[in-house]
Amino acid sequence: MNLKNKSILITGATGSFGKNFINYIITNHADIKKLVIFSRDELKQHDLKKEMSTKKIFSKMRFFLGDVRDGERVKEAFKNINLVVHAAALKQVDTAEYNPKEFIKTNIIGAQNVIDAAVYNNVEKVIALSTDKASSPVNLYGATKLCSDKLFISANFFYGKRKFSVVRYGNVEGSRGSVIPLFLKNKKKNFFNITDKNMTRFTISLDKSIKLVMWTIKNSIGGEIIIPKIPSYKIIDLAKAINLNAKLKFIGLRPGEKIHEEMISFTESLNSMELKDKYLIVPSFMDPPHFYETKSINNYYKKKFKAKINKKAFSYNSGENKNFLSIAELRKIINRISENKL
Repeated sequence: MNLKNKSILITGATGSFGKNFINYIITNHADIKKLVIFSRDELKQHDLKKEMSTKKIFSKMRFFLGDVRDGERVKEAFKNINLVVHAAALKQVDTAEYNPKEFIKTNIIGAQNVIDAAVYNNVEKVIALSTDKASSPVNLYGATKLCSDKLFISANFFYGKRKFSVVRYGNVEGSRGSVIPLFLKNKKKNFFNITDKNMTRFTISLDKSIKLVMWTIKNSIGGEIIIPKIPSYKIIDLAKAINLNAKLKFIGLRPGEKIHEEMISFTESLNSMELKDKYLIVPSFMDPPHFYETKSINNYYKKKFKAKINKKAFSYNSGENKNFLSIAELRKIINRISENKL
């Protein structure tokens, strides 16, 4: 998809990803027609508007207060929009365990509202952001994002319009509420609370997550889940990278927490393809009309990117990843985050 003269809307636009995605668009795609900021936080929108007011592209920006839970408001906001990047979500794992209905309203019902609004307004393409926690979920947050993924993928066939794709990736370096900023706050206390000594996590930089979304905007055809090949790290190594002499206190898993995160389960891998630097999961529908749709996705990626169909089951998880970051590599990430004050 070429973004020239296109109108773009971002849900959850005042979050970590949204703000960096906005900066990428205004820096690299100033020839867009319109950029709509859709979020529910009035103060963050006010601050973002103030920050963007000196930019040349500001005249093309629109600021819509609204919640993805409100289907009618989403429908209004999507009018004359060509591309939607759906980043709005509730994300805190332990909070979800105690507030399940709220996460269901935003992450599942909100996803369906985005789909319905996109179909109603004939939006050309929708990219929905997902999480590694959606694969084999053990917590409420992951379960809601799995439901969201299923809704977006099936919408391509249910509505008969190929326009919905999902991007699934791991923890974003330095994002709000993530482990690195949390550990950095405790750096001077000379100890770290760690839930399990064997815990590992995937990691991706904000820049790489944005490039992945841009790749998906350009190349996706609808119906696929795009997953990057990214490194993992051990939580113990992260603590050592921040303060080698700090004491480690093992406190046990939080509600809904995994020891290792997963981006492709054994079952999903049976419907996956592999590219040089990413995987993709194609729909598993096997009744005739959907089966031929799945074949067309396979053929497109085989022809354009020389993608290989995976024939053996596997689990792509942070504990068995082939690419682990060393303590020295983690220090570089930490320094970058500290310098940017993320």
